[in-house]
Amino acid sequence: QVQLVESGGDLVQPGGSLRLSCASSGNIFSFNAMGWYRQGPEKERDMVAIITTVGRTNYADSVKGRFTISRDAAKNTVDLQMNSLKPEDTAVYYCYARRGLDVVTDYWGQGTQVTVSS
Repeated sequence: QVQLVESGGDLVQPGGSLRLSCASSGNIFSFNAMGWYRQGPEKERDMVAIITTVGRTNYADSVKGRFTISRDAAKNTVDLQMNSLKPEDTAVYYCYARRGLDVVTDYWGQGTQVTVSS
């Protein structure tokens, strides 16, 4: 069973930065895609950023130019650098991984809280 463990969530002021990290018990390059989703208060869980096995990335329009997803092969982590944070970025951020093509298995972490407030 794959385990994903997020870290890095915190309280930060508007305009500040945070770096989230997702540690995987499985090799990060064994997944078809990994990424980050978030769920704000009374909102749906939405995609934030995805990176595929070949390194292709996709971002939600609301975070383009501010967030960057990356992989650290040495640490076996997928990280999310978040800059110019806004109050509307406040949410629980979940790490996500997908394995398989015809038969798909999705894995989720427990989530880490990011609060952007003055």
